[in-house]
Amino acid sequence: MSARLLDADWRSACGELAAGECPHWLDDDSEEQHGATVALDDGAGLCARDVGVRAGSRHLLQGVGLRLAPGEVGAILGPNGAGKSTLLSVLAGLRAPDSGHVTLNGQAVTPALVHRLARHRAVLPQETAVAFDFCVHEVVALGRYPHHLQPSRDEAGIVQAAMQATGVAALAERHVGSLSGGERARVQLARVMAQIWEPLADGAPRWLLLDEPTAALDLRHQHETLATVQRWAREQGVGVLAVLHDPNLALRYADRAWVLDGGVLQASGPPARVLRPALLQRVWQVQASTVRAADGVPQLLIAASVPPTPGKDNNT
Repeated sequence: MSARLLDADWRSACGELAAGECPHWLDDDSEEQHGATVALDDGAGLCARDVGVRAGSRHLLQGVGLRLAPGEVGAILGPNGAGKSTLLSVLAGLRAPDSGHVTLNGQAVTPALVHRLARHRAVLPQETAVAFDFCVHEVVALGRYPHHLQPSRDEAGIVQAAMQATGVAALAERHVGSLSGGERARVQLARVMAQIWEPLADGAPRWLLLDEPTAALDLRHQHETLATVQRWAREQGVGVLAVLHDPNLALRYADRAWVLDGGVLQASGPPARVLRPALLQRVWQVQASTVRAADGVPQLLIAASVPPTPGKDNNT
């Protein structure tokens, strides 16, 4: 099947090629063309050290560090414009940092080497559009393209299993153009899960990077989606990193959280320790109080901060 996704990760897997060109990572001589992999000492995790990104004179990220282990679920949070998507793109190898570096499974992550990641790292960007009106199962099957030189014995079964995992199997024959925004989002999640569905022969950890995966979803599907990837992390050892806007989802499903504001890391650690009312007031300018859900998970009751009343002493 010949197809093109209007998707930064798909273009990265194909080496940022123009339409119709052959991905160089499918060529036997790709290793010689792009040099040897640079080995670093950050082990099997996803690691960022002192990452900085500029746009002209403006700093999008400054000195950001991050470490996520295989089998963990991480959440990146922050207000609009905080640098969350920029950080995820650097971690995915889709954008080179101006300072610092990123490693994945102990190897340097750079745009020049990103073609090598497609078999064990999948990225779901915020906006994903399909260039043609494919059926759902065809879109999910596109996730298997990085494996087509060494396909699984059950490619069709992987596509079916990924659709089942994201609740879109019943939509398999529907054209993606006929779906709701939330349905399309779950189809794209199935695609990236299919991309890294099976463990690799060399045992290298697999990674799933998701940019606002719950943005288009209703409440039920927000929880089902994050419960699915959390279960995948626990059972399969997949490292999952998601950009989220809802701190309560991070509190329930994430093992680690990183909070950005103005491109600077404000706090990091276990979500229950990081996502406290004082931090929400400082970063998001909202009032919050912590409660316990029936299952013991801490959750936040959030309300807009009351603006100061002109002419009134607001300290009394």
